[in-house]
Order: sequence, then C-alpha cells, then structure tokens
Amino acid sequence: MTIRTLLVTASPHRDEALGNRLARKVASRMGGDLLVRDLVAEPLAPLTIDYAQALTLREPLPRSSATFALSERLIEELESTDRLIIATPMHNFGIPAALKLWVDYVLRIHRTFASASQGKVGLLADRPTLVIVSSGGFHRAGESRQPNFLTPHLEAILETLGIRAPEFLYLEGLVMRHQSPETIIENAVSALRDIWC
Repeated sequence: MTIRTLLVTASPHRDEALGNRLARKVASRMGGDLLVRDLVAEPLAPLTIDYAQALTLREPLPRSSATFALSERLIEELESTDRLIIATPMHNFGIPAALKLWVDYVLRIHRTFASASQGKVGLLADRPTLVIVSSGGFHRAGESRQPNFLTPHLEAILETLGIRAPEFLYLEGLVMRHQSPETIIENAVSALRDIWC
C-alpha cells in the first residue's frame, strides 16, 4: 500500500524557505505520494459569520453544508493521508496567521474533536507527524533570546485532533547563520528518527 503524506507549509518565502526545502527532502526520502497544502500560494478565505454561527448550533449542520465546504476539504486532506509534515516559521513567538487559519478550519467540534467531561477528545486517527519550525533567532534553552509559544500551541492543537506524539525539529538562528543552507538541511535530516528517512 502506498504511503501518503500531507505537507502543510506556511512560509512567505515558499520554496526558498529552508523549512520547506527540508520538508520536501524528508518527503522525497520517504517516498510514496505527497499532497502539498501551501497556505501562502493558496491563502485560505477568512472565517465568515455563517461559519462561526454554524459551530455553535444545537443541531450541527450536515458535513455536506456549503458553510463547511472549505473546512471539509482541508479535513479530508488530513483523513486521506498517513503522515503529516508541517513546515512553519515562527512569527512573533508563535504560529503565522496563515497556519492559524488552517487550524481554525480543521479543528472543528463534532467533526475532528468532541467535547467530553475530561475536555476535548480528538476524533482523527493518530499518525506520524513532523513539525519543522524555522526562526531567525533562538528560543530554546541555552541560546534563548525570545519566548516560544509555537510549540505548546501546536502540541495542544494536534492532541485535540488526535495526534499524540508529534516530533518537532528546529532550524534556529537563521538570520545570523554561519553554515550554508545545504549544510543546515543535511544536519537537520541526520537528527531525524529513522521513520522520516
């Protein structure tokens, strides 16, 4: 059976972004089919009042409702793939607006998560997930010069979808990098678990 991977990218630098280049290298090494959702090349429409109101109805609208058309398409992309790679920059300590909008479409009550007495419960199948985070500065212990709200935020989002053990890979200090892009990418690939190579 062919393995299918969904790559979600959110860098304004698109194909030139080191995170995107690394993500495509990882995907090509894994083989199988690759579905790319480039949130910059194809920006998502802002949430509408109809969509927001539909989420709070006592009787949920059917999945086939036009109100949920874009949300359904994005969720079905997730459901139709076996692995997920998210390549994103860190913007102002967190996720960029383009990725946040994707989250707001795929994280949907009664569809990808349920509300239970113990909190939100993910309804999607768990899958190997890699999050590649690029940043101009440093945000991890030792060299940290800024806070990191991106990692805990995305961990909580993925857990709510049903994805329990995402792997995070960080490309830091890119503004002041002293290595070539090729060296940075090769070093990052060598740090990945075997599942991604």
